[in-house]
Amino acid sequence: MTARAIEDLLRELTPQVLGALVRRHGRFEGCEDAVQEAVLAAAVQWPAEGVPDNPRGWLVTVASRRLIDQVRSDHARRERESRTAAEVVPEDVPDTDDTLVLLFLCCHPTLTAASQTALTLRAVGGLTTAEIASAFLVPQATMAARISRAKQRIRAAGSSFSLPRGAEREERLRVVLHVLYLIFNEGYTASSGRELHRADLAHEAIRLTRTVHAQLPEDGEVTGLLALMLLTHARRRARTTASGDLVPLDEQDRTKWDRAMIDEGVELVKASLAGPALGPYRLQAAIAATHAGAARAEETNWRQVHALYLILERIAPNPMVTLNRAIALAETEGPAAGLALLSALDGDERMAGHHRLLSVRAHLLEKTGDTAGAYEHYRRAARSTASIAERRHLESRARRVRP
Repeated sequence: MTARAIEDLLRELTPQVLGALVRRHGRFEGCEDAVQEAVLAAAVQWPAEGVPDNPRGWLVTVASRRLIDQVRSDHARRERESRTAAEVVPEDVPDTDDTLVLLFLCCHPTLTAASQTALTLRAVGGLTTAEIASAFLVPQATMAARISRAKQRIRAAGSSFSLPRGAEREERLRVVLHVLYLIFNEGYTASSGRELHRADLAHEAIRLTRTVHAQLPEDGEVTGLLALMLLTHARRRARTTASGDLVPLDEQDRTKWDRAMIDEGVELVKASLAGPALGPYRLQAAIAATHAGAARAEETNWRQVHALYLILERIAPNPMVTLNRAIALAETEGPAAGLALLSALDGDERMAGHHRLLSVRAHLLEKTGDTAGAYEHYRRAARSTASIAERRHLESRARRVRP
C-alpha cells in the first residue's frame, strides 16, 4: 500500500476509532489525544512494516493503551492501572460508525464557529494541529490552544456521546453542515495567503460530507451540500493560470472542468430537489449545476440563475446572496440594474469595505463605461483582500481600466 493510500486509510479510520473509544471509555478529550498518538504511530510503522490485517482494531488497541497510560499518570493509581495496562485490549471492535455522533459533538453549540471548524478537522478529519494551523495561517500554539479550549468547553457542558433528538438534532445537523461548508469555502478560495485555494481543505470537506451523506442519504440538504461542493470543486483546474493568477468564471477554459465530478454533482442535485421544502444548499447546488450545464459562458441561463438566487434570498437572506443576485440581474437586465441592487447593500455593516462588494461594483461600473469609477473600486477592492491571488487579479483589472 502506498504512503498516500495509508494516509487516506488513516483519515477514514480516525473518527471510527475515536467513536469506539469514546463510546467505551467516555473522556472525549483524553480519547482524542490517545487516537492522535495511535494514528501517528501507525503513520510511522505501517509504511515500514505493512498495514495490519485489522487496521481499525490495531488503532483501537494502541489508542486504548495510550488512554490507559494517561489515566494511570493522571490519577497516580499505579498498581491498579498497571494491572489494567497489562491486560490485552480486545480487538473485537464494534462495527458501529460513530462519525456522525462525533461531528455533532465537535459542532457543539457552546463553541465558536472557529473552534467547531478546528475541532472537526482535528477529531474527525484526522489532521494534526500543525496541519490545521498551517491551513488557516495561524501559529501552531494558537491553534493548539483553540482546540484545547474547545475540548474543555465540551467537557464542561457535560455532553453525552449520543445523537440529539427531534428539533435539536435538526438544528445541530444544520450547524454541522455549516461547518463543513466553511471548511470547503476556505479550501476553495483561501481568505488569505499566496495561494488561491487549498486543495487539502476542499478535499477534506468533500470527504467528510460524503461520510454524512452515507449516513443520511435521504436528507436533501446533506445531498445538496455534497452536490454543491462537487460542482464547485470541478472547476479547480481552470481557476488559475500556470503562474497562479486567478481566472474568472466567464473566462475559464471549461474543457478543464472535471466532467465526472460534474456528472455526479448533477445527479445529486436532481435527487436533492426531489425532496420537500427547498433549502439553501439545494438551491446553491442548482445554481452551480446551471453554470456547469453551459458549455460556454455566453450560454449560461442567467434568468434561471437569477430566479434561483431570488428564491434563495427569500428563504435564507444574506448579503452575499444579494451580491450574487446582482451579478445575475446585470446579465439579464443590464449593469445599471445590477448596480441599483448593489446599492441596497451599502447600509449593511457586514459588507462595509468588503472586497467582493467593491469588486462586483467595479465590474459593473466597467460595463457601463465608467472606467474612472471602476478603477477606483478595483483599487479599493485590492487593498481590502488578504488573498494575494485575488489582490493580483484586482490590481490587473485596475490597470486595464486606468483612465
